Amino acid sequence: MVVDGVTDGTGEAVDRLFQALADATRRDILRRCVRDGLSVSRLAAAYPMSFAAVQKHVTVLERAGLVTKQRRGREQLVRTDPDAVGRARRALDELESAWRARVDRMSGLLPDDGTGSGAAPRAAPAPDGNTTTNTEKGQDG
Repeated sequence: MVVDGVTDGTGEAVDRLFQALADATRRDILRRCVRDGLSVSRLAAAYPMSFAAVQKHVTVLERAGLVTKQRRGREQLVRTDPDAVGRARRALDELESAWRARVDRMSGLLPDDGTGSGAAPRAAPAPDGNTTTNTEKGQDG
């Protein structure tokens, strides 16, 4: 999938992006670093884990391009890159568009039952052995 340079030809960049976003701590770090850059040590104080663990989370986010680190004296400030978050949104939009196109193609292959819904209701055997359609069965099934 190609989304404004998100992919590197193999989809690895998109994989890194969504792997980074899959973790709740990393998503929280992104939220905390949107307005102001925070130092890794200040971030570490906010979580019940070691400094090294928070530093690893920041590294995953940085490799995915979701944050940047900037040295300020002895500290490294972590800032969320809003453009990277936008690339994630565009990647999801592109995926949604591809799936909608597939559904539309599948709908075109199904016979029209005259109601405009595309497919005719399927016949399902009733408990008494008679055949009814899904629309005739009601909510109790």
